[in-house]
Amino acid sequence: MIVVSMALALALTQAPAEAPPQPAEAQSQRPQGDALAVPAPAPAAAAGQPLTLEEAIAAAAERNLDLRAARARLRQADELSWKAWSGYLPQLTAQGSYTHNQYGAEISLPTDYYVRDAGSPQGPPANDPTRPESPENPPGAPTPYTIYPSGFQTATIQEQDQLAGQAELNQAILAPQLWFLIPNASRGEKVAALTVDGVRRDVLFGVAQAFYGVASLRQALQVSERLLEIAQRSERDARVRFQAGTVAKVALLRAEIDRARAEQDLLRARNSYASAKLALANLLDRAPDFEVVDPPEPELPADTATLEEIALRSRPDVQAARLQVDVQRGSRSAAFARYLPNVGAFARYQISNTGGFTGENDSYAVGLGLSWQILDGGLRESDIREAGAKIAEAEASAASAENRARLEVRQSLLDLESARANAMKAKEQRELAAENQRLVDVSYRAGAATAIEQADATAQLRTAEIAATAETLGAQLAALRVLKAAGEFEPRARRR
Repeated sequence: MIVVSMALALALTQAPAEAPPQPAEAQSQRPQGDALAVPAPAPAAAAGQPLTLEEAIAAAAERNLDLRAARARLRQADELSWKAWSGYLPQLTAQGSYTHNQYGAEISLPTDYYVRDAGSPQGPPANDPTRPESPENPPGAPTPYTIYPSGFQTATIQEQDQLAGQAELNQAILAPQLWFLIPNASRGEKVAALTVDGVRRDVLFGVAQAFYGVASLRQALQVSERLLEIAQRSERDARVRFQAGTVAKVALLRAEIDRARAEQDLLRARNSYASAKLALANLLDRAPDFEVVDPPEPELPADTATLEEIALRSRPDVQAARLQVDVQRGSRSAAFARYLPNVGAFARYQISNTGGFTGENDSYAVGLGLSWQILDGGLRESDIREAGAKIAEAEASAASAENRARLEVRQSLLDLESARANAMKAKEQRELAAENQRLVDVSYRAGAATAIEQADATAQLRTAEIAATAETLGAQLAALRVLKAAGEFEPRARRR
């Protein structure tokens, strides 16, 4: 509020660096060769389409680039639950390979036999009981019978060009960590949504502040136009009196100086208004082809005593801080769950152009798997202690957010009371300065007041008008800050 008021005052009161153009009417009445003669000012730009505060906020909610980025971050956070649930959903993987080997390998094995009488005993002598049984010392006695292969089965052990594929399905049956990570992901999404909502409110509050600032500068521009009219009228009166010989040349010079200063003030006010419109247009992501409509006075609740309770219930930052405590508790529970085993089921299907010993090109397998980490070097215990410290940090942050909300509400109410009092006094001073300037102007025309008194009255009116405009803006912005501190500045309700 102080910065805006000072900027407004500087925009209207800063001394001109150079003499501005003079209206053609005044130029036509100035004698030739006058050292203060200047060209006429450029006409004001044509007015654009009217823009209300509600329309500005609605446009910013849809087009502001910072809000677009915040909504994109929220869409990223919305994937937390999907990622957490993915651990409990079926996992299907497929693999394929092609291998060219230097050599192919096959093996032939007998499948049938003939029993034949060889006519003489076959094999070594009978078993020697003093020696251990072995191929050289087999049990039993030699016989004339022997076996002879009658059929063979050839099995390919390795193809020279080998193709293989595999598909495997895994399903978690018991995953204790996921019991806590899944609800924690949902809490994380809510925290992200609250954070983005806080960003949205801050951005739209900034748009509202900028809109009130533009509206105030527009009023200041109108004040400068009225003051220029007064200065031009005073200059005409001084010129008529000088030509009639009733006042000295110094009175005309003083009137011309005041008129030149008023023209420069008008030019400065016009440029300040255009600059503020550019800033507002940038927030709305549009061209500055509009003229703002005076915004309504912000409406505050009838009972301001309940604003602290409303702030604790409505402010997104307070809600997010409280929810963050639950997030950290869920993380600690997930660390405890790592002491439990994980159980899962799997199904596997394989296919290859090599049959192997089975002679089949495809095969499948199903089963259960258990994973239980008994010792991990104390990592789980460390994570549990760390999670406990994070819970304490989150609880302190939540309490701090609540205290900050209460403080901001109380401070904004005090600022509002001071701003309203300043606005009332500034309005009263403006009315008194306007009446004083009117009376001095009448007296000057009647010859009862000097040009210096008239210039002083005009300067006092200029200062009072600037102060009234700045303090009125300050009171309106103070009311907006009360709504924001209480969490009641909710632009979504006013969107088209």
